[in-house]
Amino acid sequence: MNPDVPAATSALEGSSTWLLVLLGSLTVTLLGVAHKLGLIYQLWHQVDTKSTRHGGETVAEVLKAHGVRFVFTLPGGHISPILVACEKLGIRVVDTRHEATTVFAADAVARLSGTVGVAVTTAGPGVTNTVTAMKNAQMAESPVLLIGGSTARLQKGRGALQDIDQLSLFKPLCKFCASVTSVREIAPALRKAIAIAQCDTPGPVFVEFPLDILYPYHLVEREIFKNFTSKSLLGKIVNWYLRSYIGNLFAGAWEMQDLSPLPVNLPKASRGQVQQCVELISRAKKPVIILGSQVTLPPTPVKILRDTLEELGIPCFLGGMARGMLGKNSPLHIRQNRRDALKEADVVILAGTVCDFRLSFGGILSKRSKIIAVNRNREQLLKNAHVFWKPTVAIQGDAACFLVSLCQALKGYSCPQDWITGLKEVDRIKEKANREKAEKPTEQHLNPLKLLHHLDSLLPEDSLLIADGGDFVASAAYIVKPRGPLTWLDPGAFGTLGVGGGFALGAKLCRPDSEVWIIYGDGSLGFSIMEFDTFVRHKTPVIALVGNDACWSQISREQVPLLGSNVACGLDYIDYHVVAKGLGGKGFLLNRENEDQTEELIRTAQSECRQGHPVLLNVLIGKTDFREGSISV
Repeated sequence: MNPDVPAATSALEGSSTWLLVLLGSLTVTLLGVAHKLGLIYQLWHQVDTKSTRHGGETVAEVLKAHGVRFVFTLPGGHISPILVACEKLGIRVVDTRHEATTVFAADAVARLSGTVGVAVTTAGPGVTNTVTAMKNAQMAESPVLLIGGSTARLQKGRGALQDIDQLSLFKPLCKFCASVTSVREIAPALRKAIAIAQCDTPGPVFVEFPLDILYPYHLVEREIFKNFTSKSLLGKIVNWYLRSYIGNLFAGAWEMQDLSPLPVNLPKASRGQVQQCVELISRAKKPVIILGSQVTLPPTPVKILRDTLEELGIPCFLGGMARGMLGKNSPLHIRQNRRDALKEADVVILAGTVCDFRLSFGGILSKRSKIIAVNRNREQLLKNAHVFWKPTVAIQGDAACFLVSLCQALKGYSCPQDWITGLKEVDRIKEKANREKAEKPTEQHLNPLKLLHHLDSLLPEDSLLIADGGDFVASAAYIVKPRGPLTWLDPGAFGTLGVGGGFALGAKLCRPDSEVWIIYGDGSLGFSIMEFDTFVRHKTPVIALVGNDACWSQISREQVPLLGSNVACGLDYIDYHVVAKGLGGKGFLLNRENEDQTEELIRTAQSECRQGHPVLLNVLIGKTDFREGSISV
């Protein structure tokens, strides 16, 4: 045998193997390109090059199908098609003076309406300006949909205007983030995002829309090819690529799609867990319920929850959005001395309440108490558990549904009346002391406690209160009584300043017949005073009460005695009422010189508001020792 034959055969086999590997790699590459450009999809789905429809219309149609009534925005070219389409479909487009306000307003709508709140902002800085508001929505567990514009997909990473990696920025803040890659993906992406925002523990979601997804075919085509004239072989290849790219964007774009809402899943307590709690409470002599914001979430209407709590007859402490749940003067609502009451309680129900800083990380709870904790979120349910406190029963489920089930299973239970009477007596003594402090004159200007008592006495039953500030607002939380369920909005656990303008805007749109008050500190007012222009333009009259002490008092109170300096805490007694007038609203000054007209000025503000004017009451206030010892960290 020729000795060269085996060598030749081996070489041939090696060449064949190499050729197969090359062909395999080429095939994989071509399939990847085909998939990326949607070439196979385009074989079966039409590209209508003559259509003048655009992706913004699909966005608006999905929002309309989900019951969205308002879209909050600060306009930009990246998102114009969405705004125009929303207007045509009857969705009210409300433009603000800062992007953070758009999310705060959407947050308020979400909390008050039980549906998703929607903000639409332009690319880059338009989107980044919402970061704090989105984090606030995350910590407040509000289902907010932020729609962000972005640069065209072909231009990403190439130095286009306002091009940044927006998804990486929002992934830590949102339950879901997506960038839409073709017009046909708009509806599925939005339906998924809206459902996720409301499922389990609600929270914000972010969907990014590149420029070329939103505009009509002929405009996208014109922009892509406007500077392209090469007729070389390479030019022909690039031309084929671009044609395939734009074809993939619009293939199947206008085919019929399901736009209806996806089902929303909620965790619920099991019958066994409810029965376990029934046995604990039926033996309780001193039970207490602490309600957090989660109890106001759908599906349980707040009126049914209020009826449930009244039937249970167990004394309640209310926090966050739950403030006002039992009305102004309920015998079950305990407002003062929570720490002492919790030390005495033998059973404590944490209904959507978290053992974070607001409950001293759980340290406020007695080790002798039986603790029933109910929360949709497992991490929040067990926060600081087995470190500072220990749950007897921990239920991952909806707190309001749990309370309704508990009430149904506890028929015949009656909370000992002496326990309730004792707690209310402590309330009475504490509130009497607060009134006495309110009557003490301050060194200068008005006593803020007296001012707040005047406000409380004049609030109508349909009033809705927005809390935006530090020291003055914290005092108001003790003095001013919300009139009913869902009549109090505060930022939540993140403690964000600047929510006032956006919250009030969303609240007034949801409740146009309610008297909406923003209780501002003079520091926090600076974040959103420009929204008085928004209130005027969009005919959303609200009343702002500004406690103006020319200071970041909540910080100064600790900083000065601890560190001996008031640096960065001092402000001036600014004429904020004049600013409001300059923006088209009404403004009034209240100080020691016209203190005897306090109630008259409040009534005047209410009258002006009823006539359609946003109003700012600039009240110069003095210092009290009411919150001495409180801390801001």
